[in-house]
Amino acid sequence: MPNWILGDKFSSVYPHKGSIENLWETRWKFACQKGVYPFHDGSYEDFEPIFQKLILENINDAYTDEYTSTFLPFASELESNASKALDAGETENAIDLFRRAAVVYRISRFPYVDITQPDSTKRTAFERQKQVYLESASRWDPPIEEVTIPHTHRIGNDGPDIPIYIRMPSNATPDSPVPVIFLMTGLDGYRPDNSQRTHEITARGWAAVIAEIPGTADSPADPADPDAPDRLWNSIFAYIASNPSLDINQVVLWGLSAGGFYAIRAAHTHGSLLRGAIAHGAGSHYFLDQEWLSRVDDHEYPFRITPGWAKKYGYDNIQQFTQEARKKFSLVETGIVDRPSCRLLLLNGVNDGITPIEDSLILFNHGSPKEGRFFEGLPHMGYPDSLPIAYKWLEELLHAGPREKN
Repeated sequence: MPNWILGDKFSSVYPHKGSIENLWETRWKFACQKGVYPFHDGSYEDFEPIFQKLILENINDAYTDEYTSTFLPFASELESNASKALDAGETENAIDLFRRAAVVYRISRFPYVDITQPDSTKRTAFERQKQVYLESASRWDPPIEEVTIPHTHRIGNDGPDIPIYIRMPSNATPDSPVPVIFLMTGLDGYRPDNSQRTHEITARGWAAVIAEIPGTADSPADPADPDAPDRLWNSIFAYIASNPSLDINQVVLWGLSAGGFYAIRAAHTHGSLLRGAIAHGAGSHYFLDQEWLSRVDDHEYPFRITPGWAKKYGYDNIQQFTQEARKKFSLVETGIVDRPSCRLLLLNGVNDGITPIEDSLILFNHGSPKEGRFFEGLPHMGYPDSLPIAYKWLEELLHAGPREKN
């Protein structure tokens, strides 16, 4: 076992754990006021009464229907007001209200939408979130579009279709195809939760393609099959290659949190198709260690994370997940990271209590040389300092010119 760089915090119970009041007052209220994770594009005025109700009713577990149901009337009211504004010809106001409603739905279905429960309250909230989000985002300039593509490489328990979001800059044409930033989402952040990244990406003249990772949201990949993501990306790369406005020779992955695991994997399994990859807040090996998993629910994640994590990897039983997942999925134990890879940038906070910084450091001892930037004193993802580094790296990579065509 490593001597965890997290130090004494590894065995600490963070003060917000188990208390919605402490979470709101010490962490989420500030995040909501600043419009940062997980409240991107949200409004403090929308959330203050919701959390006061949760506190009053002593609802502390986000996995419950009671938690999710508390948000739904507030989101529905915003949605209704947005529709009225649209009918009145107040398009910009409607766009804003639909966006705000989508963020309320987003927090209501936090932290995980169980793919095995299609009739759950959280699934209902997620379906509403997607609808109102596209009511807003489809009216942006440039718009976000949902595209459903066939999972042409599916086998076994994989589903038949892959829903993705795509946002094309105005300069994208068949005569002048643009680079693609392929966003791989996380455990709790899905396709409608990446507006700010798509703003930044399209402003630079690149296209954004967003897909959900196995075991989450609408992903058709078999969560229990370690090779399922490889087939998923094959189908998505086939779609990118078929779109004449997208440059298949200039594709860069950006894996977010749990998606960072898949960015690392794809950098090694699909490296010949990529200009590069960013693994942001990524796990690779130790995040599935039994000792780490025994304490991760006590750390910075807003609620318990192991119930969602176990489901995401195809386990109904947390104990079984804890005992078996590392051997089955670790990118180190399975030898994935000993293969050659494309350029791979690792970003994280040194004080990450969700995916240990050791999971980035261990990669420097395997396979191709890696690049990394880690932020002292910052938690999971290394926000806000990591974002400027990511964009600068992408700019330098893509401005260097396209890689040679296959």
